[in-house]
Amino acid sequence: MSADSLTDPDDPGRRLLARLRPRRGGWMTAGLTVALVAVALGASALLLVLTGFSPSASLDAIGTGSLANATGWTTTLLNTAPLLLVAVGVCVCATAGTFNIGQEGQVLIGGLAGAWVGLRLALPGPMLVVVVLIAAAVGGGVWAALSALMLRFRGVNVPVSTLLMTFLAIQLVTFAVSTPSVLQESVQGAGGIADAQSNPLPANAQLASLGQYPSLQLNTGLFLALAATVGVALVLSRSRWGFRVRMVGLNPRTARHAGVRVAALGGFTLALSGAFAGLAGGLLLASPVSTNRLQAGLSDNVGWDGLLVALVARNRPLAAIPVSFVFAVLRAGGDFLSATGVPSYLVDIVKALLVLAFVAPPVLVGLFHGRRGATPQTAPAVSVVPTKTEAAV
Repeated sequence: MSADSLTDPDDPGRRLLARLRPRRGGWMTAGLTVALVAVALGASALLLVLTGFSPSASLDAIGTGSLANATGWTTTLLNTAPLLLVAVGVCVCATAGTFNIGQEGQVLIGGLAGAWVGLRLALPGPMLVVVVLIAAAVGGGVWAALSALMLRFRGVNVPVSTLLMTFLAIQLVTFAVSTPSVLQESVQGAGGIADAQSNPLPANAQLASLGQYPSLQLNTGLFLALAATVGVALVLSRSRWGFRVRMVGLNPRTARHAGVRVAALGGFTLALSGAFAGLAGGLLLASPVSTNRLQAGLSDNVGWDGLLVALVARNRPLAAIPVSFVFAVLRAGGDFLSATGVPSYLVDIVKALLVLAFVAPPVLVGLFHGRRGATPQTAPAVSVVPTKTEAAV
């Protein structure tokens, strides 16, 4: 497999991304989406009934934990920011036709890099939090770039390598927070026991917030995520570089003939996607959504959920804003629902059904139009007039 296979039009990931792009049959797609969402909600309600829970009470618990009061809104908005950053990174590389599915590991590596810088450097004022976020973005970008290098020099498939690198990232972070000489927390007292986590970040390494608990609290990370989303949307749609990215995603062979370095651009968008995921890890570390400590479970499925947000938004950055908010509602409300006794895996099942309901329609409509547009292959006509060879025989 050559380096150009990073944007190979026959790659299964590229074919999936092509199916998710807006195409003809918009009304059919919208109608099918509404129908499948209704089916997904009905199936979710039936599942809750079969497991002995009330659908209305569960819905009320989700609303109470996410939107009923200022505390719920704060939790929802805190979860929205990292989801949105991961989704924006997915939109960038997906526009170029590269399928990155290792965001969970890239989030962890971003948190690891941010924690290392935040706990090792002594910088004055807000400069430290800026350096923490930059280090997190660089860490996630370098981690994703390793997959591009593996493809370039060893021909390793990008979806496979990014996925497997996630498990390596989990082990690396676990080692870091379990080793005193690396990032494990300091032992308190003579007979103290250190847990598998880092020390908390200094106060000047944490993101500031507008408002204070129990009132509505708006963290700076949310504004950062919104600004990054708008910036990426403008760059992809209005800039020359964005035009090249879209050209590579639509037809890499044409882009190559137009002078675009297809493999290099695909590798760069993959690294940029990892940088956004790493920045989301830095946000998780430096915002009140966590304990401001590096832990092996810091990502908490934010990488996977961010990937799903991008798929539901069909790789459009601005559409990822409301979708990430909906997923944040499910995360915040799901935690409150779990506290009432409903298993957390039921919330994950509901989330998966909704993702399928939003992702399947464009694929099904594309298959339908493809079958209708296909021309049947007719058998070659058989001549009834004997040829010279047949006559000779």
